[in-house]
Amino acid sequence: ITNLMDNYTVYFGHVLSNSFYPVLQRAIGVGSAFEGWSPREQDVVYSVLIPMTPPRGHSFHLELDSEGQRPVRNFRVRVQLECTCTGEQQDENMLCFLHSPKEELKSNQDPSLLDTLCTDSYLDVQKTARWFYQLVRAIWPALPQSHNWHLVLLPSRRSCQFKVTNGRESFRIEMLFGVQRDDSDIFVSSEPREAYTLNTTWPETYAVAEIKFFQYIAGQAPPDSLHLRCLQFFTRLSLGLGFSTYTMKTIVMHLLNAIPVSQWRRRHFLHRLIDVSDSLRLCVEVKRLNHFIVGNHRLPEEISLPADVQRCRTYNLFHHLAEESAAHIQAMNEFLDL
Repeated sequence: ITNLMDNYTVYFGHVLSNSFYPVLQRAIGVGSAFEGWSPREQDVVYSVLIPMTPPRGHSFHLELDSEGQRPVRNFRVRVQLECTCTGEQQDENMLCFLHSPKEELKSNQDPSLLDTLCTDSYLDVQKTARWFYQLVRAIWPALPQSHNWHLVLLPSRRSCQFKVTNGRESFRIEMLFGVQRDDSDIFVSSEPREAYTLNTTWPETYAVAEIKFFQYIAGQAPPDSLHLRCLQFFTRLSLGLGFSTYTMKTIVMHLLNAIPVSQWRRRHFLHRLIDVSDSLRLCVEVKRLNHFIVGNHRLPEEISLPADVQRCRTYNLFHHLAEESAAHIQAMNEFLDL
């Protein structure tokens, strides 16, 4: 999957080098498949996040679109034209979108990003997804993988999903796209967080920071560490119950941050399973599970957060248990079943 994405990145660069579409950076593998575990081994989706930067003559500006409310913070990506007559963006082969005559622009230059992938000056997720599908389909025949694999595009409005098969194996891939917040490991992405998400809404995602945490743990852990086995065990065990995969992942991340990696070896396996179970019980009882990234001051230095994400008060993933007594009773019963 990594080789395929790297090949796509190279060809993205060739095809888009002189265009006014977003500049696509190297894909970042995110989610359970790249973190080294999966609750469903037979139904793995390889999710990759492709960072986008503005093309020549353009700039991106992230605008908070939800009045700062957690747990889901939504942004809009405002696209602004920049003067290229002088300064850093000066390009002899390009007309300035701001100061060149409109007729000259129309006759001699491709339209700006505002006229292709935007709605009311804001980057549109669905337009961007359709553009991605066209790119993936057009570039596929040029890739080395196309000689032995078959590409099947899958429907999606806010990402580019496809499957590659060779008769014996099949891999499902989801290309998400996003914009980095400053120089941090936090992005706004095309991944939907609600049943209906506006086309110009880009939710904040912590997936890159989370995979960097798992990479940090992997670098510290002994060869026989079973921390991923613990996580996989509990996520599979909780399938069909009210505890989401993300809930179990959050609990294990908190424990990995608190218990030395030297104590996650094979001989500690039962103790760590009991720790996970006890942590879940306590969180359900007190109706509180803190988000792992937001407001966490004990993250490894390798993980970079924007100031507002690092300094703000963490939010409660179990807020619904505190607000609805019926939900709390159900969660307690489901923990007993677990």
